[in-house]
Amino acid sequence: MEARTLIERKRNGGRIAATEWRSLMKHYAAGEVPDYQMAALAMAIFFVGLDREEIVALTNAMLESGSTLQLDHLSVGRVDKHSTGGVGDKVSLVLAPLVAACGVAVPMMSGRGLGHTGGTLDKLESIPGFRTDLPLARATAQLEAIGCALIGQTREIAPADRQLYALRDATATVESIPLIAASIMSKKLAEGLTGLVLDVKYGSGAFLPELDRGLTLARTMIELGADHGCPVVALLTAMDRPLGRACGNALEVAEAIAALRGEGPADLMDVTYALGTEMLLLGGVASTRHDARRRMEVAIASGQAARKFQQIIEAQGGDPAVVDDPGLLPQAAEVALFVAARDGVVAQVEPRAIGRGITALGGGRTKVEDAVDPSVGFVITARPGDVVREGAPLATIFARDAAGVAAGRAALLESIRLADGADPPLPLISHRVTGAGVERYEAEA
Repeated sequence: MEARTLIERKRNGGRIAATEWRSLMKHYAAGEVPDYQMAALAMAIFFVGLDREEIVALTNAMLESGSTLQLDHLSVGRVDKHSTGGVGDKVSLVLAPLVAACGVAVPMMSGRGLGHTGGTLDKLESIPGFRTDLPLARATAQLEAIGCALIGQTREIAPADRQLYALRDATATVESIPLIAASIMSKKLAEGLTGLVLDVKYGSGAFLPELDRGLTLARTMIELGADHGCPVVALLTAMDRPLGRACGNALEVAEAIAALRGEGPADLMDVTYALGTEMLLLGGVASTRHDARRRMEVAIASGQAARKFQQIIEAQGGDPAVVDDPGLLPQAAEVALFVAARDGVVAQVEPRAIGRGITALGGGRTKVEDAVDPSVGFVITARPGDVVREGAPLATIFARDAAGVAAGRAALLESIRLADGADPPLPLISHRVTGAGVERYEAEA
């Protein structure tokens, strides 16, 4: 098989057959197709797209390029959650231990920062000693013992996607619906799930800002799940402002710990409870939405959720003491306030500018091989619609040096806009999508 032929065909609007996808991904995972050719194919897909059969074939080819978790022997439901990416989105750090504490097994496979968004693996690795590169046998044993494993892709699971995932970030092809869907679902289907919940972001800070494209992506992934007997539910959630207050790896871990103790920001808790409700229903431990919400509230109030996070951290080589003392997380050398330059209303807190600012501070990547400083980022207290006075604090900058503080100020000046009035933000959770169709989301009273 010659990769150049497939690149040329796709560039010209042609189709790639299932057998060709399988061969291409097999050779790519084996190192026999160079990154520059896969980069060219990714760009062709970005512009030309893939049809339904091609998306299925690509997903299956990446899934079959590696091994899968064998979890049928577990007596409980196995449910994961995946977010399409946002700024300040630390929901996975809260949701995985919370749902596991409620009796559902959570084999959660996550990724690193992609584009302007943060990555769950980078956040977890800001915990001293925490390892996300668990082999499948160890992840399986951990799921059996404590009901949760928070892992990254190894060479065992969908290795072709593992390579392509990083390449998409470096080649500005992240926003392609076929590539997003195939990437997410190849990993999730490798986990041996009995259910999957998706957090599909839309708004100015999402990879797919438009609601209709978010709904298209949700439907695509739901169909891929149905093809493999895995029920999928998707919620459409807002990313026209950061989620919560903390933005940056260690800062987000600290906020997630606060959330597990019942002290998280309201928007973070609302999204967490909404996604967790769907997970508990799919996992078979709750019969109603009200029952699911109550179980999660009890797990947090009783301390079970925080203790479960400690168990996960300890099992994966990290220091569980961070749950009791978040000060053990990496700390920035420089801290500075960002204040309002005038009286007014917070009209905008633009997530993309915040995400780019974290990268400028050293907390994200511009190249695959870049190291990440886990200590840097922002805590943004300003919310759209807030009325503020000149000199009022809007955010705090966490940087490694004075140059970082200056870069942080520049990012916040771009992101936070004050005006005489403000339009209302997007609804935090707007739609629920299942195999039965799309409905407006209604929160549990």
